[in-house]
Amino acid sequence: MDLHELLENILKGSKYLGTFSLPELLTFAASRHLDAVAVSKEGNREYYLAVLNGEPEGAIYVDTDGALFGDNAVVHIRAGRNYVLCDVKPDIVDALVMGCRIFEKGHLRKNITYTVPEIGQKSQGIGVVTLSVRREKNPQNGMRVSIRKDGKIVGSDTTTGNGEVSFRVMYGNYTCLVQDRSQTVTHFQITFDESHPSHILDL
Repeated sequence: MDLHELLENILKGSKYLGTFSLPELLTFAASRHLDAVAVSKEGNREYYLAVLNGEPEGAIYVDTDGALFGDNAVVHIRAGRNYVLCDVKPDIVDALVMGCRIFEKGHLRKNITYTVPEIGQKSQGIGVVTLSVRREKNPQNGMRVSIRKDGKIVGSDTTTGNGEVSFRVMYGNYTCLVQDRSQTVTHFQITFDESHPSHILDL
């Protein structure tokens, strides 16, 4: 069985959850901690995203020249397409991810706008909040940072060498969760608006 057949069989036996734009898909999956596989097809090109516990963990890109996996594939997965999302058993997703794991999540986030709907508040601003993770004033590389609003994850990424991550979100109050290499999670409360575009998170 080739890769295309394998992916088709996985999706064929799975529950259809809906069709989403990429930002909607990631927000929906994160808010429900889904184990799922998403697919978008354009002509002879196919884009697959594997989601474990609400986080995009694997990517596959297929065209007439063959297939790309993981970080090489995720650069092709951009906003602007609609993706069919299917609920898939976590052990199947986990096995799939082993062959196509995304290590540089930043590639996926670059082309995604995270927005948090504020019902009845049409004048809410939107912008990019930058979070700097430090320990004893030293930037912390490789820290997992998630940002939540009303209990829902609206962004998740890993700090770069300068200890920073950035998310495009609406103005408001957020909870930031920082997971270090020992798996310890630290919570921070921040307010993001025009006068507070960045925050330092001291571990």
